[in-house]
Amino acid sequence: MTRPWDVLAAATTIGSGLLAGVFFAFSAFVMSGLRRLPEASGAAAMRSINVTAQRPPLMIALFGVSALCVVMIVRALATWSRPGAAWLLVGAILTIVGAFGVTAAINVPLNNRLDAGTVTWSQFLAGWDPANHARTILCLVGCAVLLVGALRRH
Repeated sequence: MTRPWDVLAAATTIGSGLLAGVFFAFSAFVMSGLRRLPEASGAAAMRSINVTAQRPPLMIALFGVSALCVVMIVRALATWSRPGAAWLLVGAILTIVGAFGVTAAINVPLNNRLDAGTVTWSQFLAGWDPANHARTILCLVGCAVLLVGALRRH
C-alpha cells in the first residue's frame, strides 16, 4: 500500500472510532442524565443538544468520516486481490451504515419530530436510544474491522 492510502486507512479507522466514542457517550451517560429530568426538561435539553449537534465539529466528523468511508470502499474494491481489502470494505460499510445511515434514517427524523412536538418524550426515547446503541456498535465494530484490514495490508 502506498503512503497516501495508509493515511486514508488510518484516518478512516480513527474517524470511525471517534464517532463510536461520541455515540457511546450518549448511550452511556448523556441519555441517562436526560431521563432523570422531568419529561418537559429532558425534551427541552435534547432539543438544545440537537441544535448544538448541527454545528461544524460533529458535522465535519460525521460527513468527513462518511466521505472517507466511501473512498475506502472504492479503494478496497479497486484493490480487491490485496490482503486486507475485504476487511477494509466491511469496516467502511459498517461505519457508514452506522454513522450516516442510522443517523439519517432514524435519529434525525426523531429529532425533527421531537422539535415539532409530534412525538412524546417517552416515544422519542423508545426509538432514539436503540438506534443510538446500533450506531455505536456499528461504528465500533467498523473501527476494529478497519484496523484489521489496515494491518493485513502490510
